[in-house]
Amino acid sequence: MALSARVRTRDGWAVSHAVVTLTDMTGTQILRVEADDDGHVRDETPLVPGWYTVIVTAAGYVPSASTAIVSAGGRAEVGQVVLARHGTTELPAPGVWTIDPAHSSVVFTVQHLGMSSVHGRFKEFRGRIEIAEYGEDAPNPEKIEKSSVGAVIETASVDTGNPNRDEHLRSPDFMDVKRFPELTYQSTGLSPAGPDRWTVHGELGLHGYVRSVDLDLTYLGTNPDPWGGIRAAFRATTELHREDFAIDYNQFLKKGLGMIGTTLQVELNVQAVEGDQLPSA
Repeated sequence: MALSARVRTRDGWAVSHAVVTLTDMTGTQILRVEADDDGHVRDETPLVPGWYTVIVTAAGYVPSASTAIVSAGGRAEVGQVVLARHGTTELPAPGVWTIDPAHSSVVFTVQHLGMSSVHGRFKEFRGRIEIAEYGEDAPNPEKIEKSSVGAVIETASVDTGNPNRDEHLRSPDFMDVKRFPELTYQSTGLSPAGPDRWTVHGELGLHGYVRSVDLDLTYLGTNPDPWGGIRAAFRATTELHREDFAIDYNQFLKKGLGMIGTTLQVELNVQAVEGDQLPSA
């Protein structure tokens, strides 16, 4: 394979319509190759050893340019190219943003039998984000860190694709949804972790307990929607431990191995609409 690359978004999705252009140091185009459905770029055309410029473009994304060296064997392994969506360099406008449950998800993964994973989600939730005033000319990190997010999740809306298991999760063995119908999260602060990444510090209320929980947040950009509004997208991850919330039910197998893992991997994919109301569409 003379030229190989893979094109992804910052949240890991393949960019299937990307185009990779290879030019020599005089600016002459040597190759132009389109990515396949999985975002992979492959071409067998022999290349002359030397320095080249790799330009990756795709509609709706900011172009990327980098330098590649073609080895003596005529190969250029570009590796993974990450494209940013247009608009991701601009932070959401200050003010209230309402989380849209129809285009957002709250999912979790837990280990089962110590060797595989069970995936689940919560289907009903609501929340709002308040972006602090940060200045018109340039973002002020100290002011942005005063932004906040709050969310409420209906614990009875848990869904793992198995009705019997879901009823067990709703029972007093786990979330005890009749006594604790809501899971709440309220941020207490933000810390910058990169150009488009933040650590959200906050408190999670679950099963009658409140614990400090940090979210690793990636900002994915802002764009208009088909209903005349403006939307901002975020991805956040965290890790929870059931014992922190006194949810310690388990069945043990041989050698003391628990049937259900005590650690949950949580992933939030959020679209928020500017304003305090969601569109009717």
